[in-house]
Amino acid sequence: MTGLLHELKVQRWDDHRYYHHSKVNQSLHLLSATSFLFAYVVAFTDPAMAALIGWLVAMTTRQIGHLFFEPRGYDAVNQATDEYKEEIKVGYNIQRKLVLLAIWAASPLLLVADPTLLGVFTPHTDWTGFVTHVGELWLVVGLAGIAFRALQLFVTKDLTTGLVWVTKIATDPFHDIKLYHRAPWELLTGRHSRHTPETVAAPILPDQILPEVIPELPSTIVEDAVAPASKGGV
Repeated sequence: MTGLLHELKVQRWDDHRYYHHSKVNQSLHLLSATSFLFAYVVAFTDPAMAALIGWLVAMTTRQIGHLFFEPRGYDAVNQATDEYKEEIKVGYNIQRKLVLLAIWAASPLLLVADPTLLGVFTPHTDWTGFVTHVGELWLVVGLAGIAFRALQLFVTKDLTTGLVWVTKIATDPFHDIKLYHRAPWELLTGRHSRHTPETVAAPILPDQILPEVIPELPSTIVEDAVAPASKGGV
């Protein structure tokens, strides 16, 4: 159990330091996390509505933050290229995200072509029924996306990496609120990004495990340094 918790902290740390520099992105993640938690509550009584909230609000704001506000050039703070970060990412990198989002956006067309979806649904009679079926379909798309990537990690990495990633995905809303609840205020007061390796690591790793994950944080940024190997990916 200790190993799993340590791996979870490492994956969260890599995700935070590599992909959440922008305070705009962090603020959108706060909105996304709040929406996901609301969807978690709604899921107990209305899974289709929870899926609609999750995809249309939580996922949309989250991915807008990554796609449009997060810098994609050389990461001077972590001394890593964007290509390197995308290559070592454990979860959904930009390429995999675009495939998943394309499947999500196109999936309602299946209900237009066949309202029963090969006999799974009773044909809808109004827009309310159609939207409900879309929500149920999106719920399956979301769960299938998580399950598919977890299986890939089981095969290409190991069982622990896959299980930890699934745990991270499920608990990210809680953790994002903890990390980014100050981001909107910082954005309003002109602090748009982090600037030092120390401030990257400080919010997410307790002092006692920091040396285990990254033995020495450089005091200065070297623009052309070779990217350090990731301990856990994101």
